[in-house]
Amino acid sequence: MAETNAGTPADTQAEETARDSRAERRAAKLARSIGAFAKRHGGAEGQLAYIGQRGTRIVLVGEDGQWGDLVAPSHAIAQSAAEKAGLTLHESFDGDFAAKVRTGPYEWKRMAGIQLGGKQEAAREPRNPATDAA
Repeated sequence: MAETNAGTPADTQAEETARDSRAERRAAKLARSIGAFAKRHGGAEGQLAYIGQRGTRIVLVGEDGQWGDLVAPSHAIAQSAAEKAGLTLHESFDGDFAAKVRTGPYEWKRMAGIQLGGKQEAAREPRNPATDAA
């Protein structure tokens, strides 16, 4: 007969403590990144977007219109990081918040590519440097 090893309550508590400690360190690291972004861009605001099993995206928009994002492994960690960094959060990415974003030529090419007559590179199959000749 096979034995099951469910662990003792002390083992379970130790695992939970370790998991909480990892989550806290991850939130602190994300908060430092948010703070650095805000410092470079004269302040920042954000929005949290659930992206499935991957976690939660923290979308950042600087006061200068530059934007970026970070991914947290869970919504709770993203929320904690935003709180630690003092980030003002918006419920959705629309209205005045979205209007702050300034997109440059790079973003327009990436977003529109073929539709706006950009490089046809987007229509090609991805290159594999190991098998494709330069």
